[in-house]
Amino acid sequence: MVWPFKPRFSKQIARIEVTGAIASATRKRVLEALKTVEEKKFPALLLRIDSPGGTVGDSQEIYSALKRISEKIKIVASFGNISASGGVYIGMGAQHIMANPGTITGSIGVILRGNNLERLLEKVGVSFKVIKSGPYKDILAFDRELTEPEQGILQELIDTSYQQFVNTVAQARNLSPETVKSFADGRIFTGQQAVELGVVDRLGTEEDARRWVCELVGLDADKTPCFTIEERKPLLNRVLSGNQLKNGLISNGIDWLEFEVSTSGLPLWLYRP
Repeated sequence: MVWPFKPRFSKQIARIEVTGAIASATRKRVLEALKTVEEKKFPALLLRIDSPGGTVGDSQEIYSALKRISEKIKIVASFGNISASGGVYIGMGAQHIMANPGTITGSIGVILRGNNLERLLEKVGVSFKVIKSGPYKDILAFDRELTEPEQGILQELIDTSYQQFVNTVAQARNLSPETVKSFADGRIFTGQQAVELGVVDRLGTEEDARRWVCELVGLDADKTPCFTIEERKPLLNRVLSGNQLKNGLISNGIDWLEFEVSTSGLPLWLYRP
């Protein structure tokens, strides 16, 4: 039996949502969603970003995938409540960007954090014996201060990553690297300020962005469906997601804890309010 209805994805707009801290799970989900966009031959993509940023490598891979697919289809990024740091970086993969006037964005920069628990460990009488193959193998160890040579190594790493960020924004927004550096000092700014700086094209809601992307590909915004591509969760996860004990506050707290643990010692493009 032949199913009588065949979805016409060429007459729909794909939608992908990026929320929360960007790490490996986000990268995997977004790359799979982008693959679906290509396979179904959607003519355009609405990319909704509501993220404070995340790890450098994961953000770069999402950006690269968006740049590649943008050669085939139109992409409009819609910045939500917050699209900062790594959120800005992946937004650079879209040809056009829209933000709300009060969207928190910016925070263009790189940060690497380490914890020094040396004094605490001394109080409780705990010490570590370290055998290493080279002087920098335990760089950012939590039981001692950084040495000056180690600080130099890490600063060079951060500076290189920062320059990559600046160059990406400059290229995507047709700005000079010097212009980008004038506001890429870690500061945050509103969507309205972002338009004035050239980081964002227009002010508007996600609905405005949807209508814009429809216009770009010659589709009627009042009649064109928007197909949200979501990760299909296992049945157990879907059942548990409805549990009242797993409310938004607890879930977000767990997400942040997992992110902090998994990214300890990694360079981050991240804004923390």
